[in-house]
Amino acid sequence: MADCTEKLGNRVERTIGGLFSKVGLHVGLHPRKTILFSILLTAICGSGFVRWNTENREEKLWVPQNTLTEKETERYENYFESMSRLNMMIVQADISGENVLTKERMVDAMKMHTQIATGVATVTMEDKNTTYAFTDLCTKAGGVCADPLAPSFDAPICKCLVTGIFKQWNYDLETLENDEDFLATLNGAYSRAEMEAVFGNPKFDANDTIETAEAFTLSYFVTDRSLDAEGSEEDPINEGWELDVFINATEGVPTEFPTLSVDYLAGRSFSDEFGGAITGDLLLVQVSYAVVFIFLALTLGNLKPGVGSRQTLSWAALVLVVLSTAACFGVSSGVGLFYGPVHALLPFILLGVGVDDAFVIVNAFNRERKVSRNLESNEDIAERSARAMARAGASITVTSLTDLVAFGISASSSLPALASFCAYAAIGIVFLWIFSATFFAACLVLDERRQRDNRREFLCCLTRKNVNEEESGQFEEGGVSRYFRNYHAPAILSRVGKLVVVVLFSTVLGFGIYVSAFD
Repeated sequence: MADCTEKLGNRVERTIGGLFSKVGLHVGLHPRKTILFSILLTAICGSGFVRWNTENREEKLWVPQNTLTEKETERYENYFESMSRLNMMIVQADISGENVLTKERMVDAMKMHTQIATGVATVTMEDKNTTYAFTDLCTKAGGVCADPLAPSFDAPICKCLVTGIFKQWNYDLETLENDEDFLATLNGAYSRAEMEAVFGNPKFDANDTIETAEAFTLSYFVTDRSLDAEGSEEDPINEGWELDVFINATEGVPTEFPTLSVDYLAGRSFSDEFGGAITGDLLLVQVSYAVVFIFLALTLGNLKPGVGSRQTLSWAALVLVVLSTAACFGVSSGVGLFYGPVHALLPFILLGVGVDDAFVIVNAFNRERKVSRNLESNEDIAERSARAMARAGASITVTSLTDLVAFGISASSSLPALASFCAYAAIGIVFLWIFSATFFAACLVLDERRQRDNRREFLCCLTRKNVNEEESGQFEEGGVSRYFRNYHAPAILSRVGKLVVVVLFSTVLGFGIYVSAFD
C-alpha cells in the first residue's frame, strides 16, 4: 500500500514538474512578453470592478441565509420595524465611585442636556446646506412635560422620546436650579424598582428613598432616515447631528463640565469605529509591505545595492501580490461577490502566501545554477528557469491547493460575510499561483540577466565599473540552509528527535484542551 501511494505521489509530482518545466522554459525565453501578459490579464480581470458593490448591513452580513433564522428575522422586522436610532450616555461623577446625585453635578448634567437638545447641525445634501436640531429629528413620543405649572410645560423637547430623569423638571435648567430638594422630586416621581433601572449602584434608606448613586443614563432617540445606497445603509442627516451635536457635547464634558464623566454610544459609533479600524489596517498594510520588502531584500540577496543584490526582485514580489489582489477583486466583483468589513484582511493573507511562493521559486532557481553567471547565455538562463520551475512547481501547487481547498470549503458558509471573504481569498490564491509561475518567474529571469551583465539595480541600463567576478560557478548554499539540512532535519528525524517532538506537541495540545475546557 505504501509503495502504491509513493508511486502515485511520484507520478503526480512528475506530471506537475513537467507542466511547470514547459511554463518555465517559455517564460525564460520570453520574459517581457510574459510580464506584459500578466499586466493585461490583470487589466481584463479588473474590468469586473464595474460591478463593485459593498455591504455593511448587519442582517446581510451576519444572518445565515436560507435558514429559519433569516425567515424569523424578516418576519420580526415586518411586524416591528426599527424606526429610531439610539444615542445614549452614562453620566458619572468625575471621580470614579463618587455620588453623582449632588446639586452641582445634576445642574452640570442638565446644562449638557440643554446643549444637546438645542444644538444645531449643518448637513450638506445635493449641494444644499440644511440645519437640524434635535427637536427636528427626534422620535415623537406624543407626550408632555411633568410639571404643568412650569413655564416650560409646552417645550418641544417634551414631545420627543428622551429617557432619563430630567423630565421631572421639564428638561428646564432654571426649574432644576430652583428646586430646593431635587432628591425629594426624584423620589416622588419614581418607585424603587424604576430608579434601580435608571441609576447605577443606587443606595436607598429604610423607606426606599434614594440617597446616592454612582451613575444614571440619558437616551435620545431620533427617527431613522436611512437610505439604501447600493448595499450600504447611509443616514447623513442623523449622522451629521450625532457628530456635530451629540458627540461634540459628550466629548467636551471634561473641559466644559469638569464635575462629570460621560461614556456614550451614538448611532454612528459602530461605523466610526469600523472606519477607524479600516484606516488602521491600511496603515498596517503599508508598514507590512515595507517590512516584507526589507526582509525580501535581505533574504533574496544583499540589502546593499551591488553585486548579488536583488532589491528590484523584492519589489517584483510585492507587485506580484498587488497584481493578484487587483485581479482577485476584479473577478470577485464581476461574479457578484460583495466587499464586506472582514475583506480588509485579504492583503495580509495574500502577502504571506505570495512571498512564500517567491522564496520557493528563487531558492530553486539558485540551486539550479551550475556554472558562473558570466558563462550563461539567455538560452542557458531559460533552461535553468525550466529546471527551477519543475523543481518549485510541485511545492507552490501543493501549498496553493491546500489553501484553495480550505477557503473554497469555507466559501459555502451560510454566513454571507464569511462566505464572500473566503471566496475572495480562494480566487486570490489562484491568481497568486498563476502570477508566481509567470510574472514573478519572468522578473527573476530578467534579474538574472541583469546580474550576469553586471548592470545596476533599478537603473539597469547602467553598467557597474567593477567587474562581477565569481570564484565559484556553482551556487553556494547559505548558512541557514546548511543548518536545516545538516543539523535541524537530521535531529528531528532521529528516533530521539521524533520522541521529543511528539512529547512537546502532546504537551502543548493537552494544555490547550485544558485551558479551553476549564478556563
